[in-house]
Amino acid sequence: MARVNIGESVSMSLSSLWANKMRTFLTLLGIIIGVLTIIAVVSIIQGLNDYVYERMSFYGANDFSVSKFSFIGTSLQEYREQLKRKNLTLDDMRLIRGRCEYCELVGASVSTSRTVKFRDQSLKDVSIRGVTHIDHLIGSVEELELGHHILKEMEDHSHPVCVIGADVAERLFPHLNPIGRWVKVGNHHFRVIGTAKAKGKILGMSQDTFVRIPITTFQKIYGSRRTISINVHTTSQEQMKLAQEEVRTILRTKRHIPFDKPDDFSFQTSDQFIQIYKSATTGIYFAMIAISSLALLVGGIVVMNIMLVSVTERINEIGIRMAVGARRIDILFQFLIEAATLSSIGGTIGIILGFILAKIISSATSLPSAVDPASIVVAIVVSASIGIFFGIYPANKASRLDPIEALRTSL
Repeated sequence: MARVNIGESVSMSLSSLWANKMRTFLTLLGIIIGVLTIIAVVSIIQGLNDYVYERMSFYGANDFSVSKFSFIGTSLQEYREQLKRKNLTLDDMRLIRGRCEYCELVGASVSTSRTVKFRDQSLKDVSIRGVTHIDHLIGSVEELELGHHILKEMEDHSHPVCVIGADVAERLFPHLNPIGRWVKVGNHHFRVIGTAKAKGKILGMSQDTFVRIPITTFQKIYGSRRTISINVHTTSQEQMKLAQEEVRTILRTKRHIPFDKPDDFSFQTSDQFIQIYKSATTGIYFAMIAISSLALLVGGIVVMNIMLVSVTERINEIGIRMAVGARRIDILFQFLIEAATLSSIGGTIGIILGFILAKIISSATSLPSAVDPASIVVAIVVSASIGIFFGIYPANKASRLDPIEALRTSL
């Protein structure tokens, strides 16, 4: 008795595809577009995930910051309420530094933006960061290319010194060693004592366009009424949680906040930055998947229609196979295998084009991409499943043909 042969069915399917190239292309187009979009989106999202986890951690894994404002889920009303909060000051930082047992390092920072000049070269909208002498050890550790960091005596005596970012050094000192030279920050002059190693960009935004000056110098020039961020380093996740509770108790006690009132300050950690990123990208991700699914649905319907045409064209073949002993289940499996082969080819082409598109997007923009092996497997399984699902009806129709009627129709 004749039995379906998977290899033979696949071979026959490929022969049929090659014999009708234009029809094959139009048949596969929907699946190709759907899989291409999914693979490209998944590659970009995966690349962004890796990028964010590696480079978007403004604080170290065991570090946190305390600030006046919260950046998570802040509505206009919440922002107005937070404006009424007391500013964080250097006195708050010193109190935490003296009383927090679980805090290994306690620093502070504050920032504004100004134009920075050296001779006839200038750079606008440079981040001017007032920092303590230990801030380069907290959070995203700052490594230097040349020179040294701000020293404690420079902070204590409000020296006009600065450490500049790689972009600032490249723009203002393209052919010079910047160490020891004076730059003009706004209306004030600072002596360069160090240049930072380049960190590159995050989603197109440079991390190297900054000037770091002693926080006391910053307050002397720009005023001490600005709120600061208090930055804390700990040695472990467990210690970080204990340090946060200790800092909370210290600040609430100093500010005389009743036990039934909420904090009038906020904590920030790397995990919170990552959660914001995930919230921003999840909606885009699922929207693109939904659009891709529509393309796959259309592709599946086209596959079903083409398979119905194929059944009509091959009635003679079906009649002969049944006449020599092929069972209905054999005919059913044969057409399901052909439908799965058809859609799998479309999925494979879509995967290849999807990765090419992702690489093109990465090259043309600042968006990174990464190959996720799981997405390849899922794409192939999904495309084959679409072929099987939409191939059930034409396959079932073929298997239910009466062999006598099928042979008579072909005459």
